[in-house]
Amino acid sequence: MANYYPPVGFHFRVDIDGFADDINFQEVSGINATVGEFTYNEGGENRFVHRLPDRVTYEKLTLKRGMLVGSELIGWFRDAVEAFKFDPRDVLVTLLNSEHEPLESWSFVQAYPVKWSIGNFNAQQNEIVIETIELSFQYFQRMD
Repeated sequence: MANYYPPVGFHFRVDIDGFADDINFQEVSGINATVGEFTYNEGGENRFVHRLPDRVTYEKLTLKRGMLVGSELIGWFRDAVEAFKFDPRDVLVTLLNSEHEPLESWSFVQAYPVKWSIGNFNAQQNEIVIETIELSFQYFQRMD
């Protein structure tokens, strides 16, 4: 039976190989791919240039969450930044329905940390400290 309503984007799960309890995020972005193009000028043809497909490029996968002190996941980032030791891991982002069942998933292959940042501290606001984690990866696949 087909679902005629688009899914909501606030119910999702992120799974990172090797991190079972440290994977709750409030936002995920960067799930997109772009097919590159190159042009070829044909001799004698002045009306147009040929546009041909090239390699696919991906944005970095960005994960945001409230900062966790002593996080195992942040240890993974510290190893990359402080020791230049990279341990690529697969990441699965899954959109869930109201029954907590998977609707669609995206599998990111051989992801590794490339950026970690902390949100602003502001004494005039009562907000949770947000950490942003960016991952680079080889490619992703959409899983039905």
